[in-house]
Amino acid sequence: MIKLNLNKRLDSAEGEMNLKINIDIDKGEFVTLYGESGAGKTSILRMISGLMVPDGGRIEVAGSVWYDGQTKTNLSPQERQLGMVFQDYALFPHMTVRENLNFALKKHQRNDVITELIEIVGLSKLQDRKPLTLSGGQMQRVAIARALVPRPSILLLDEPLSALDTKIRIQLQDYILALHREFKLTTILISHNLSEIFKLSDRVIQIGEGKVMRQGSPSSIFINQDVSGKFKFAGEVIAIEAQEVLYIITVLIQSQIVKVVADMSEVANLSIGDQVMVASKAFNPLIYKIET
Repeated sequence: MIKLNLNKRLDSAEGEMNLKINIDIDKGEFVTLYGESGAGKTSILRMISGLMVPDGGRIEVAGSVWYDGQTKTNLSPQERQLGMVFQDYALFPHMTVRENLNFALKKHQRNDVITELIEIVGLSKLQDRKPLTLSGGQMQRVAIARALVPRPSILLLDEPLSALDTKIRIQLQDYILALHREFKLTTILISHNLSEIFKLSDRVIQIGEGKVMRQGSPSSIFINQDVSGKFKFAGEVIAIEAQEVLYIITVLIQSQIVKVVADMSEVANLSIGDQVMVASKAFNPLIYKIET
């Protein structure tokens, strides 16, 4: 379990902000931090990683203290068993794909993990190329693989897919979810993409002005109820058509178009451009408006 009790005075666009959070994250959980820009989400990841020092509080991971303001304990980033992936890749441009991964090896760590990760993220044919010859999606796969080289127990993801197009983003979401399960990671993601949040997250923690506003499953946060069903996808309403006594709602879900039959009560509060979730229950598709 990760126990976070953190205090930090931050400068935001609207002036000084006091970040104060108390969060517990279970081992193996996939958690998304959600909230407006400047709410303190990235600062939380930076404090967990050791790249930013809190003003006070405590970080405890699996019974080990990484930071304690009272005892002045503060492990270096290298001493913390985690991997972190940024939006801007942060790869060494003069190194090949394999060399970038090799650089992340711990002292005395065997390098067979490099070959394993290169195969898992589909980089075998690209391993001798340098980052500037790769696409954005390929570079982000390298960055994710490099973060996993030291076999971390925790993976921190700071909006790593936000600059990518929809098709590549969906592919990398699948990679991230597969790696999370394969390596039994505890993963903390920052994302504003609702489809991504619904697809990946066990729990959403909404951060506002440096505080935890709400937390729960994606459907309980954005729809104000837990929704069960064999499938659940978030998307955007792009058309609403009246068909005699019923309505046809057209929803763009990632790169796919889905049409849902709805009645008057379901479309009463819907407009084109709304974010919705489409779910199934007893073989019937249901549509729910997402409140952001």
